[in-house]
This record gives sequence, C-alpha cells and structure tokens, in this order.
Amino acid sequence: MSHDRGAVQGHSPSWGHRLRSAIAARGRLCVGIDPHPSLLRAWGLPESAEGVEAFAEICVEAFVGDVALVKPQVAFFEAYGAAGYAVLERTISVVRDAGTLVVADAKRGDIGSTMAAYSQAWLGDGSPLASDAVTVSPYLGFGALEPAVTLATETGRGLFVLARTSNPEGGELQGARLSPGSPGGVSADQTASVAQSTPRGASVAQSIVDAAIAQNRDGRDTAGLVIGATRGHGLDLSEFSGPILAPGLGAQGATVADLAEIFADSRELLLPNTSRDILRHGPSVSALREAAERVRDEVEAGLA
Repeated sequence: MSHDRGAVQGHSPSWGHRLRSAIAARGRLCVGIDPHPSLLRAWGLPESAEGVEAFAEICVEAFVGDVALVKPQVAFFEAYGAAGYAVLERTISVVRDAGTLVVADAKRGDIGSTMAAYSQAWLGDGSPLASDAVTVSPYLGFGALEPAVTLATETGRGLFVLARTSNPEGGELQGARLSPGSPGGVSADQTASVAQSTPRGASVAQSIVDAAIAQNRDGRDTAGLVIGATRGHGLDLSEFSGPILAPGLGAQGATVADLAEIFADSRELLLPNTSRDILRHGPSVSALREAAERVRDEVEAGLA
C-alpha cells in the first residue's frame, strides 16, 4: 500500500492527503447533487435554471459540513445552457469555500489540446468550474488523460477514472479481454510496468486499474477509479490503494453489506456514492440532512 507523503516539492498537498483528512472529519459518503427533472417536479420546483438553483441551494444547506464529498451531476446543470452552468459555478464555489470536497461528475475524455482544455476547466486554479476532483473516461486510451493527470497532480486535485461502471451496457466493453501482451493503451512511460502487471487476456477494466496503479506510484493517489457497487466487479484491486468512487448505493440496489463484500480489501479510500436514495427526502433541508447523516453513519459502521 502506498503511503501519502502530503506536499512534495513543486506541488500542492496531494489529493490523497486531502481526501484522508476529509474522511477523518466527516466520513466517506459522497452525496450527489442531481437536479433531475423528476426530482425538480417532486420538490415542486420549475424545470428551469431557476429551479435547478433552488434545488442546489437546498442541497448545499443540507449537506455541507455533514458529509465529506458532494458530487454534482454536470449534465443536469448543462441541460439549461449558460444559466445552468452559472448555477453550477456558484454551487461549486460555495461548497468548496465551506470546506466540503466537490467531485464534478463530468466524465470528460479526449486527446491532446482538447483534453488539456477540459482539464483546465475542471482542475485549474482560477477556473470558475474548478472542483476538487472530476470523473474522466479512459476509453480513448489511459495515456490520453495525461493533461488531466499532470494538472491534478500540480494542483492537489484528483481524477476518478471510469473502470467498471454500474450500468449494464458497460459490461461488453469493460469486460472485453485484451490481446495477449496488450498494455491497454497507456502512455509510453507506463507501458512497460502495466504490461508486466496486467495478465495476458485480462479485461479492459483491469488494464485501467493497472494503469492507475502505475500512475499512483508517486504516493499522491491522483488517479482514483469509478467501480460500481451493484455487482461483483471481477477486478484485482490488491495493488490499488487509491480512492474508489462506488456509485449504486441505495436506489440502484447496492447495500452497505454489498460494499463490505465487493470491496473487502479496498476500504481505506472507498467512497460510496448515493443520490436518489437521499434526494427523495427533499425539499426539506432537515429531512435531507437526517437522511445523509443516517446513510453516512451506516456506511461508517458497515465498513469499520
């Protein structure tokens, strides 16, 4: 297991260091801020940027200070164009200023200068969308994420790389077997180490895990993984000590007992994510807060 070394010369305090501090203070639960149209209607809010802003303000009041991380689903803000993005910018800023970590669920993935621009938007100091971490897709090759890895490392932020997601459609690609000896499309400086550690015929998802292991050998845990909690993932995580964002708790069917079983050897930086199971208690701030605290405490007890 890697040992976080906090700040190193030329870099901010590491993502792993910041994440461990947040977990120690407020537990490991990550709560979604997902202004889905059905939730807007259920909360008696208009399906507009104004409704999304009211929704986000209620969530901020309910969750900030009680949970370690919140995860705005970018798509539900983006649906309202510039006005929706303005709400997202304000939400991220308020939450981060209050000391709660923000994971932007943007699932960005591209190549070259385009990936660099996405990275600057979500991870760059001074960007109005700057979050503490962002979800990214490695399916143009793990090496294509290099601009995001570099910037996140420099700024003490993190990535959550899609590895084995909770949606059934992901299985065909993520579970596909690599050709013997294939390194899985990682960057040139990682190829040798990943090729040695990824068994012949391993899955695409396993190659993503192995690439993240190689990336995290600096001890900063910049490269986290997204691994769904709704089924056995079939991955070898024995050498991975970075953060794991595990969606699916609650409405998608996963329980705390499932988390304890599926991630038996990967609990230190395991971050169960739930959205609808808590958000259905809105728009009451007190009911939302009580639901988040209840799930948070159940998770801590179940993963102790």
